Amino acid sequence: MTKEEIIEMARKAKLSYGSDLHVLRSVITFAKLVAEKEREECAKLCENSVEYSGDTLAEAIRARGQE
Repeated sequence: MTKEEIIEMARKAKLSYGSDLHVLRSVITFAKLVAEKEREECAKLCENSVEYSGDTLAEAIRARGQE
């Protein structure tokens, strides 16, 4: 997720940060933490998959957080 994408989502959610960079940094940090948690939950589901090569999918999902 890019900074610009996070800012756009904050606007859509009607989060107000004005020109306060501290608040904006907090919004960005929060968004990244939420995305990290969601990636980990998806990766865990993949690891438990019998039908697909879950470990490979889980690694790919977790790697997205390193981009």
